Amino acid sequence: MIQSLNLVFCGTPRFAVPTLEALVGAGFRVSLVVTQPDRPRGRGMELALSPVKEAALKLSLPVIQPEKIKNNEEFRTQLAAIHPDGIIVVGYGRIIPQWMIDLPRLGNINLHASLLPKYRGAAPIQWAIALGESVTGVTTMRIDAGLDTGDILLQKEIPIAPQDTAETLGPRLATIGADLMVETLHGLQAGTISPHPQNHSLATLAPILKKEDGRIDFSLSAQEICNRLRGFQPWPGAFTSFRGKILNVWQAKVLDRRVAASELLVESNRLIVGCAPPTALELLEVQPEGKKRISANAFIQGYRPQKGEKLGGMFDRRNAGIPPAVRRASRPPDDANW
Repeated sequence: MIQSLNLVFCGTPRFAVPTLEALVGAGFRVSLVVTQPDRPRGRGMELALSPVKEAALKLSLPVIQPEKIKNNEEFRTQLAAIHPDGIIVVGYGRIIPQWMIDLPRLGNINLHASLLPKYRGAAPIQWAIALGESVTGVTTMRIDAGLDTGDILLQKEIPIAPQDTAETLGPRLATIGADLMVETLHGLQAGTISPHPQNHSLATLAPILKKEDGRIDFSLSAQEICNRLRGFQPWPGAFTSFRGKILNVWQAKVLDRRVAASELLVESNRLIVGCAPPTALELLEVQPEGKKRISANAFIQGYRPQKGEKLGGMFDRRNAGIPPAVRRASRPPDDANW
């Protein structure tokens, strides 16, 4: 019976939780959950559980959190003793070593949040939006020694709505991905799935995000900037500078008009900034450094930007012009890991 499959689940972020829950709900035996160690989080830097660990504990599943796995003999012995039929990997955040790939008869099966071979890498949801895609999806694949290069098992496509951000698209992909993983395991057990290799010539990359990816480049078109703003929420966001201090941009819309690149234009209660011609952005919601989010009108009233002032340029800080508050965030917070 398909329900007798004995599985190990490896995952860490929120994106992985629906798959873990779906496997248990479908009757599969999840003998072990592997997730990353608890990490300091928040202002108090207290140790916090990963979303997968929280879900596993609620499901009364055994959990281990090895710091390293490649040369961890204790971990290797523990997995071998389980004799898993398959190892399910969803956003675990570690490179899977060859000994682990070779262990189960069904292989290591990964759920990836793109239509492979497009957007291989750590941030496929964010980059698909940031680069203006109108369609994306999920893929189940067998892990091999490469970066998301293994044979494809199943795929499911969904549209990206014009207003989608990484925060709105991520949960939808996680839900359909969970169903696809259950379907994949049923198909593998029944022998109805034929793995097929990826066309590597069509591969694109979605590298791990850096804080600097959020810096707005006003030489791009307004649409390109808006796409990046949507894709990089909640982290690294979209930021520039105003009068030597950081200015985060949370909401903006595209305008078809000519304004000099990065130059501010105030029209009544509207705040407009020039981009690649013939486009401009109307800034709708911004956040000055050290302040709360405010409307464009509140920004105009509080800061009274003058004709000819520009956004961008160097911040009034050291370290390549990136403010300390920006530099501190060298990796996305856990709640950004869709």
